[in-house]
Amino acid sequence: MAAAPSPSSPGGPEPEPPAVRYSELLQHLVGERRRPRAWDPAALGGIPSPAKSEEQKMVERAMESCAFKAALACVGGFVLGGAFGVFTAGIDTNVGFDPKDPYRTPTAKEVLKDMGQRGISYAKNFAIVGAMFSCTECVVESYRGKSDWKNSVISGCITGGAIGFRAGLKAGVIGCGGFAAFSAAIDYYLR
Repeated sequence: MAAAPSPSSPGGPEPEPPAVRYSELLQHLVGERRRPRAWDPAALGGIPSPAKSEEQKMVERAMESCAFKAALACVGGFVLGGAFGVFTAGIDTNVGFDPKDPYRTPTAKEVLKDMGQRGISYAKNFAIVGAMFSCTECVVESYRGKSDWKNSVISGCITGGAIGFRAGLKAGVIGCGGFAAFSAAIDYYLR
């Protein structure tokens, strides 16, 4: 009677590999048995930061909303426009000028009054333009689903065209092109 060759003998058949159970493997990789990997930015050379709380996430969502961006642009435009208006009134030689008496020197009160009026006028205009641009950019970004340079160019064209269109079609087209080019230049410089 001949003995069966042992599985370790050189001429014998190879032992059958154990069956792989893919369902168990998947449970360990993506299923309920998967252990979450702790992400440590310090291991990658970054600065470790704690996880954000719900309040921080809520504040972050509020600051990224269209309403907050529009309000911020409006306030920033108001401040910048007011400063620009006061500056231009300060260097204008006709501030406080009285056409009835051209040789009279204006008083400091008259000059400050004119500076304030021009500052408020510029502040309102800059605030409106800033809010229009910000709202338009937010709507365009939401519609396109992307955040790139094209959003600022499109919203610049819409804002400039809307402002210029009050003076006619030609002014609207020029305003669209001018604001779009300015928006593209600013976006290129900032990115």
